[in-house]
Amino acid sequence: MAEQRDDGKPGSEVEAAGSNPPAPPPPMDPAQLEEFRQFQQFQDYLRFTQSQQGNAPAPAPDAGVVQAPPSQPPVIPPGYQLVPAERRRAPKWVSWLGKKVIAWVLALVILGVAGTWLYNHFFPNDSGKTSAQLAQEGGGKYQTNHILSTSPYEAVREVYDAVAQNLVPQACGRMDEPIQQKFAQDLGYADCQVAVHELNRKVTSKNKYAESMPSYVSEPVPGDRFTISSCQFGIEGGPALGAFTVQKVEKGQWLITAHTNEPNPCPAPTPTTR
Repeated sequence: MAEQRDDGKPGSEVEAAGSNPPAPPPPMDPAQLEEFRQFQQFQDYLRFTQSQQGNAPAPAPDAGVVQAPPSQPPVIPPGYQLVPAERRRAPKWVSWLGKKVIAWVLALVILGVAGTWLYNHFFPNDSGKTSAQLAQEGGGKYQTNHILSTSPYEAVREVYDAVAQNLVPQACGRMDEPIQQKFAQDLGYADCQVAVHELNRKVTSKNKYAESMPSYVSEPVPGDRFTISSCQFGIEGGPALGAFTVQKVEKGQWLITAHTNEPNPCPAPTPTTR
């Protein structure tokens, strides 16, 4: 056998062969390197947009490498354009139906408000108001406005008509303020408002009661102040209200300025030309 050499030359040749570094890879073309970098940025941007929309982002190329979350959205690479997703529009019949429903709701609200205002205007609430306030609201100021009747008999007939309809301002407003309270007390009530409400409960025929007192008589008016007796005309359909003294005031109007009781029931009426 051939003896191995003690100088170690064969082993040195092996070690020298194994310690040589690998040859470096050929340099990449700068254009290819830039294209690869832009492609990575585009993938990062796609993953960011998917995460914002609630979709699971696509896995990164280096799935095994832990990367820190980006602090801001990645930059869109040059040459790429983000196209927004098209939103689905509601059908035309849904939009049409929604507009109709809104229009009907608004119409109902407007009608409700208008109806409430009209009701409160024509049928005001009299609770908590004094007779003087009710008279003021029902008649205003007769000194400056035509709010009373220009016929003395019609002035009394309107009191009967207002009682038949349970209209407190119209009944009490035909009387001078001090007479409103006296009228109520003569008939046994606390005030004019209570008197009208309670007398209305005793009315059995509104038409007969309101027409028992004539609007005028053929006889001449005896003066600017005189008394009209309820018993003289025979009241039907409800209680007689006594005798009213009427007085001519501004603008040819007649105001009730006094009241007295009469026998109850009234005696048989005397013939009177109406």
